[in-house]
Amino acid sequence: MLDVLVRSLVLALHISDGLLSTSISALFWILTVACVAWAVQRTNRALDDRQVPLMGVMAACIFAAQMLNFPIAGGTSGHLLGGALAAIVLGPWAGVLVMTCVVALQALLFQDGGIVVMGANIFNMGVLTALSGSAIFYGLIRLTGRQSWGLMVSGFIAAWVTVVLSAALTSAQLAASGTASATVVFPAMIGVHMLIGIGEGLITTAALSFLLATRPDLLPAWLGNELSGKSRPISTRQILGTGLVIAVLLALLSPFASSAPDGLESVLERLGVAGSSGPTATSPVGVLPDYTIPGLEGGLSTILAGLVGVLIVVAIGYSIAMLIRRRRSVARDTKSMTTS
Repeated sequence: MLDVLVRSLVLALHISDGLLSTSISALFWILTVACVAWAVQRTNRALDDRQVPLMGVMAACIFAAQMLNFPIAGGTSGHLLGGALAAIVLGPWAGVLVMTCVVALQALLFQDGGIVVMGANIFNMGVLTALSGSAIFYGLIRLTGRQSWGLMVSGFIAAWVTVVLSAALTSAQLAASGTASATVVFPAMIGVHMLIGIGEGLITTAALSFLLATRPDLLPAWLGNELSGKSRPISTRQILGTGLVIAVLLALLSPFASSAPDGLESVLERLGVAGSSGPTATSPVGVLPDYTIPGLEGGLSTILAGLVGVLIVVAIGYSIAMLIRRRRSVARDTKSMTTS
């Protein structure tokens, strides 16, 4: 069954329908829905005005960055997951919501990952990466005394570990579903994603370094203020404008991403199963399949599809944050009227 994997994953860790058993798919739908519902509750308690536009632009930037495969050793490529970065900047529960938006949009609009297994994909790439990345980062940053160098080291380690954990959980799901032998899929997936995790760590570190140097006020207040010793007010318009510019620039670079196979596909090609037949990776609902505009070919098609995705995901992320804030405001007003 290993040959199924080659044709079923377009990008690393995006599982397609047919690879997981019904029971595993159902289990992770239940876990994901529970985690996302809890994330809404927790974000409702902690959301501040700064995070409302930031949730939208963080989702857009992660979506755009995931379109850029970067080369690693042995003719293999990988791409950013972004869960650790989202959790560090926004907090773990807001990070879960951002990653849920990104992964769901990839499946529903771009046929990147299946619909039946979307619960597993969201859990693997969103819930797990955001929660584990945040826990590891904040544990390490306290050990380093909250120094600037500690921010970089902690961010790198947290991002690297989340990639490996996500690869391990994906392997466990495939093995438990009977799709692949655990003795084959675990070492293959974890080995190559240990390398891909280095790229994740470097990108995360670069992003944190950029924020610390230019906009420390976009980092959590206690972290940004203590590390930088300064804080500047920033408006919603500035956050949205800057974030959209970065996301658009990333989308414009998408045609230049590495064309090398992703980590799992590369491993299976070396096992001699890449040419075998198997189900396709596409889901039936995508309207921009494979990050392209139907009827339009070449790099322009990829760029336009990416820009559409950026606009949609920033709107979804921003809208979710606004709804949470409005809900909290209504609850606060109701409580005030009751007690008065």
